[in-house]
Amino acid sequence: MSKPAISSTPDSVSLEYVRQALQKYSDNPSAFLALNSGNSYFTSPTGDGVIAFRKAGRYLVQMGGAFAPEANCAELLARFVEFAKSQRSKVVAVHVQPADRDHYLEVGFTVNQVGGSYAIDLAGYTLRGSKFMQLRNKISRAHRAGITVVEADQADWAEQMAALDQTWLHSKGKHAKPLEFLIGEYGGPMQPHRRLFVGLLDGNLAGYISYSPVYGSRPGWLHDLSRRLPDGPPGIMEAINKTAIETFQMEGAAWLHFGFTPFTGLDPQLEVASRSGWFRWLVNQLGIWGGSVYPAKSQLAYKRKWDPITLPEYIAFSDGASLRGFLSVFRAANAL
Repeated sequence: MSKPAISSTPDSVSLEYVRQALQKYSDNPSAFLALNSGNSYFTSPTGDGVIAFRKAGRYLVQMGGAFAPEANCAELLARFVEFAKSQRSKVVAVHVQPADRDHYLEVGFTVNQVGGSYAIDLAGYTLRGSKFMQLRNKISRAHRAGITVVEADQADWAEQMAALDQTWLHSKGKHAKPLEFLIGEYGGPMQPHRRLFVGLLDGNLAGYISYSPVYGSRPGWLHDLSRRLPDGPPGIMEAINKTAIETFQMEGAAWLHFGFTPFTGLDPQLEVASRSGWFRWLVNQLGIWGGSVYPAKSQLAYKRKWDPITLPEYIAFSDGASLRGFLSVFRAANAL
């Protein structure tokens, strides 16, 4: 992996350099989101690795940890904080993994759990048994309604996917906006690394799920961007995902990840000593009342159907937990 000849010029880093850094160093199920269009990148001249971020107001919102060799992570984070200060900005990081916490604490960040991500071990995974009876029935119902599922080339379905995106978005209300940053995308130069499975009804697109690669200690695929016809048959997404699971299992993939859901999987025992007490209270309240901010409960209900394990995820603030910093995450995600 050749290092770009830059130090702190965020927009000079090639996507291929970032992708190779993710493949080599990331241990984060959402790491591939760092390659989304609209992100900027920071590197250091003293070591390998990269940080992905977006600017939102007075904050640089970092995606995941420092994708770098273990020995370089804290230094890269420290240099990024200094870069932010030179831009008169602060840093807030999301999708921070348990293995990253010490790096942030070493640099002086305040770290709090903010949600969880969910995953299934594909080795021997099956939908047999009573606990999956309702899920199997829903999938069967979709197939009886005429849904067929195939893996597809995204370019062949680009127009129908764009139309479905608009239909799906309009169903969410006139003020709904498409989320970014915290979810993936399709198309562009990184599309060859993704997988697309589509659900068809009479040959037309009724739903799709895009899967992104996951590297690190739980390698496999991330159940990423997904859309369905609002008035389509029940069970479309479940039928698509079942086909994808079977395909990944035949290929020997180890894990399927369902990604991050904020305000869920919270556990006081998973907090660190330097946590913010008031921020922990806020996140707990959002877990109860925050449906208007983020559809966490509906996301979690779908993920729990597959009986996943829960993996904690954290948020880290360079200058102490703040409401403005927290809101900047949602601004970067186009949720506000």
